[in-house]
Parts: sequence; C-alpha cells; structure tokens
Amino acid sequence: MTRARIAGGTAALLLVALFVALGLVAARLLRNVDIDADVAAAAAIPRSPATSVEAHQGFLYGRVTTHGAAAYEGRLRFGGDEEAFWGDYFNGFKEENPWTANVPPERLTESRPVTVLGVDITRRSRRLNLGRPFMARFGDIRRIEPGGRELLVTLKSGTMFVLDRFDADDFADGVRVWDHRHGVVDLGERRISAIELLPTADLEAAPDRLHGTVRTAHGSFTGFVQWDRQSGVGADELQGRTADGELSLRFDAIRAIARDSEDSALVTLRDGRGYVLSGTRAVGRGNRGVYVDDRRYGRVLVSWEAFKRLDFGGGDGSGPAYDDFPPGQPLSGTVTTRSGGRLAGRLVFDLDESETTETLDAPAGGVDYTIPFGLVSSVALPAQEGCGPGRHASVTLHSGETLELECAGDLSEGNGGMLVFTDGSESAEYVAWVDVKRIDLDRTPAMFPPPAPRG
Repeated sequence: MTRARIAGGTAALLLVALFVALGLVAARLLRNVDIDADVAAAAAIPRSPATSVEAHQGFLYGRVTTHGAAAYEGRLRFGGDEEAFWGDYFNGFKEENPWTANVPPERLTESRPVTVLGVDITRRSRRLNLGRPFMARFGDIRRIEPGGRELLVTLKSGTMFVLDRFDADDFADGVRVWDHRHGVVDLGERRISAIELLPTADLEAAPDRLHGTVRTAHGSFTGFVQWDRQSGVGADELQGRTADGELSLRFDAIRAIARDSEDSALVTLRDGRGYVLSGTRAVGRGNRGVYVDDRRYGRVLVSWEAFKRLDFGGGDGSGPAYDDFPPGQPLSGTVTTRSGGRLAGRLVFDLDESETTETLDAPAGGVDYTIPFGLVSSVALPAQEGCGPGRHASVTLHSGETLELECAGDLSEGNGGMLVFTDGSESAEYVAWVDVKRIDLDRTPAMFPPPAPRG
C-alpha cells in the first residue's frame, strides 16, 4: 500500500469522524430546544387535504392576562395536555347555592335516626348539603377570573358562578398558550389574572383531533374521543409495556384499541402490527374512562369496566367552533307531582341547574351520561317507590330516544328538588324530589351545530 493511499484513507476516516461529531452536536442541540410537542410531533405525519385552517376552529382559543399585566393570546390547552376543545368541560365546585333562598328553611333539613345496638334511640336533624359540582363546556363560557379563594366564571348567557378556587381542578393545573409572538407559554394558576375566551383565529399548525367509535356491552358511541379522559389529539402518546420492554405509541398511528384483560389492552396500528400493552394506568384498571362526544347525548364517559373496543377514524376537523355554542336559555316546562298536581313555568332542577346548557348527569351500564338539558324532553321517575338505589328513571330526549338511567348522580335520592316559577312570578313553588313524578321540558333552539364536518 502506498503512502498516498494511506494518507487518502486517513483523510477519509477523519472526514467521517467529523460528520459523526457534527451529528452528535446537532442532536444534543435539538434535545435542548424547547419545542412545542403538539406541533412538532403533528408535523411528522402528513395531513389529509381536509385538515385545513377552517378545520381548526374547534380548538380552544383566548387571551390570558397575568397579574403583571402581560397578555398572551392564542390556542389554549388546560393543564398543558388536557382540555383542548370547545366541547370539553370546565369543572369546579359551587359552595354557595343562591336558589335555597326560594325554599322554606324547614325543607332544607333532613332527619336521620341515631341507632345504638340496632335500636333507634333518637333522631338528629341536619341541614342538607347543597354544594354542587360545576360543569360547563368551554364553548358556553365567556370569561374565567380568579380572585382570592374564589373563581368567577361568566357564561355567554351572562350568568355568573362563584366557585371555590381550590376545588376548580381544571384551573389549578394552569394553562398552555400558543402565542404567535412569544411562542409556547405555560402559565400557572397563580400568575393568571383573567382568561377571556374568543373565537378561534386562523391557526398555522395544530394536531389532528381523535375521532372514533367506542363499543360496550350495551351499545356503541361515536364521536370525538379522549382516551383516559385526557388524550384527545393525534400527537398524544399511549404508553405501556410489552414482552420486549416499554413502548410509546402516537395515537394517530393507532387504528384500534381493544380490552385484552383487566390490566392490558390489545393495540392495533394502522400498518397492521399489534401489541398487547400493560403496566400503566392508561391500559388497565386504572384507566379513568373514555370520553365520547356523541351528538345524540352530548358527552358520555365509558368506564374501563364497560369498555370493549375503540376504532379510530370516521371524523374530520376539530369539532364545533366557539360561535356554534349558543348562549343558554332558562329551563322551562311542567312538573307533575305524585299527588297529581301540575306546575308550569321556569324550572330549576336539583336546586342547581337552571339553563339549557347545564347538564343532567346519571349512569347506566358503566357509562356516565352528561346530557345538556336542551336535549332532554322529559324525565319520568319510578311509579311507586321513587328514585332510589337499584331503580331507574326514563329520560326521553327530543330525538325520541328514551334512556333508562340509574337513580344515581342527578337522579339520586340526594337531588335537592325542583323550583317552579309559575306565570313569570319572582317567587317559586318548591317540590321535594320524593314528590316529583315527572318533568316535561319545553323544547329550545338547537344545542349543537349541524353535523356536517367543518373544513
């Protein structure tokens, strides 16, 4: 071998080593760059032609002001990786109930026996607990504003709710803002002065929303989905363990997820490969359930116990836009009592829900239904014994479908009863829940936009 060849080979080796070193430096730099995970990951998979700017109108959007008077505007995601769409729900807790002023004080107490060795020796009276959870779709909200220990939520209708700030979990987790000037900004709750929700502006990039059909032993539900109550976009990842080790899969690479056992799931990818995942909450009994925005019912939560299979596909776009959610209207209708009386007028259900955008929440067959009252035509309670454990109520929708829901949640014995403001009166008639036989609700304007996909 000549010296020239040796020198040439040495130079080639040095050149290769230089390229490898540059590659390692570049990789190290890329790892240190704070990249928006949603956008960066979503760009890795080509979009379908239908996924256009107009199809992004379902994403949360707003202006967040801080206590330092800084303002950030753009796409929002609460908790950084949770609620991202107008149809998602903002949750909190109402400690005070202004409707109780319309109820005789003696009707707000309950008497329970004090028992010793199986013998009732006396009775104890106590005031009913009328604090209530708060749930509202982001599309129904205009503004969220913290102050001290309280959180003021203003709906599009103008109705204001004062929540316990430290029980408003969705606010406690903070919010992520994709601001076009500042980039991706994560704001903790203590920095936030106000959140003003606005119609979604044009978005240059956004991940695809998950859509599919969830099958249970008692029926199927189709619509936009959130796996484990959280993962709702294609760039989110499903993690678990296989026989070969840990595995993380993007949801937009998954074709189907089927329950394999109490603690595992069979995941089928779009390319046909299949994996049995276990070892994490998301693919076992710790799974918190799958949300489905089924247009027939509003939203359902399918428990892991009821879940059989989820097939992705069949949807386009990101869901209803902010302006597709009309302001809530006062509930109105007729309450029929067990004694045969009928009271008609404006209604307050469970001394709590008073608008069409508020929801009737009750389970059936391992599925929790969250039904806006604007979709409900009537509620018929059991004829003889009232709505207690082990019994069901018939909830008929304006579509004509009737659901047999368990006497739990809003239909349980803990329901606070009905207020009826008859003939436009400012004072209300109170009907205890045990005295309610049937509720018929007046029909209101459409609760949802037309079903045609956007984009």
